[in-house]
Amino acid sequence: MGINGIPDQMKAIQIVELHKPYKLNTIPTPTSLSPHDLLVKVAVASLCHTDGMVTAGIIAPPSLPQTASHEGTGTIAATGSSVPASSFRVGDRVMCGIGLHFCGRCDECTGPRGDIQYCQQIDGNIGVTADGAFAEYVVADSRSCARLPDAVSFETAAPLACAGCTVWRGIVQAGLSEGQWVGIVGSGGGLGHLGVQFAKAKGLRVVGVDARDEGLELTKKNGADVVVDARKGKEEVVRQVQEATGGVGVDATVNVSDAKSAAALACAVTRLHGLVVQIAQPDEVSVPFVELVFRDIRIHGSLICSPQEAVDMLDAVAKHKVSVHTNPFNGLDKIEQLVELAHSGKMKGKGIIIVDPEQIKAEQKPGLELV
Repeated sequence: MGINGIPDQMKAIQIVELHKPYKLNTIPTPTSLSPHDLLVKVAVASLCHTDGMVTAGIIAPPSLPQTASHEGTGTIAATGSSVPASSFRVGDRVMCGIGLHFCGRCDECTGPRGDIQYCQQIDGNIGVTADGAFAEYVVADSRSCARLPDAVSFETAAPLACAGCTVWRGIVQAGLSEGQWVGIVGSGGGLGHLGVQFAKAKGLRVVGVDARDEGLELTKKNGADVVVDARKGKEEVVRQVQEATGGVGVDATVNVSDAKSAAALACAVTRLHGLVVQIAQPDEVSVPFVELVFRDIRIHGSLICSPQEAVDMLDAVAKHKVSVHTNPFNGLDKIEQLVELAHSGKMKGKGIIIVDPEQIKAEQKPGLELV
């Protein structure tokens, strides 16, 4: 056993070779913290679409083996020398940020917008180009982390670290006012089902578009005003959306689907001069020129929340009791079953691994209703 009860060794799910299954290894627990770092004892970690991009080498890790997952929650076990106690203390429950070791000098780090997540000089991103949260402990940068409200559970917050933060920013970037229409293409997936709820929490009317029975069911369950099956074809989808919106289409659309035709469909259901927020990351985003030139559809890319937006998102989750549909697996040794479900096309929402059940028990308090 190491300092302050932190073990010298820990279990971790690692990428040991590209295009190969994960391996559960025993590795040294990270003990060297940079000034802004937090050492987090992981409670829950989540599987994300990006994890598949990493194992496939689309986003190549600088070296292997590397611990997977960039969606983690847990309790702070140690803090770096420059982490102010007013921000984070040992024992705080946190959602881990993805960005690791921001430069602190560029316009993104120092500018008034607070968009530190766009820093181009960071050392890496946990679970992507640095060790991640599929482990008993993970190092995260305090400047991108967020404390959890008492009412938000580890299990809910883990998928929010990327999926939630990404689609929350997409809804924010849509720039709509209460009562306006937003479309969500891919509304029944891990990001989409959260986007439906976030949009409703902001008072928007929602058209959800999906191409799977499971996705359509989840879209309806989470409160979309209109649910449209993309398998009926572009013309029918557009007809149904225009019928629901007085013949004009939605005011803005958030696209979270990687399907080849998804971006074009997102444009087609959006009203003249409207905005499409592109979140999905296919190899190429393909849109007919008529949408851009004749209909003046604007396309805006969006990455992930700023630190303040992450705080705002967690507050909204607590206030509006946003439900994250999870598929929990108990223990790091269940990674094969989780990956199998994810690849089956039958998973609703997000797959998570409960790394430390004792932390789950500890957050249960009399009179406190967790989401």
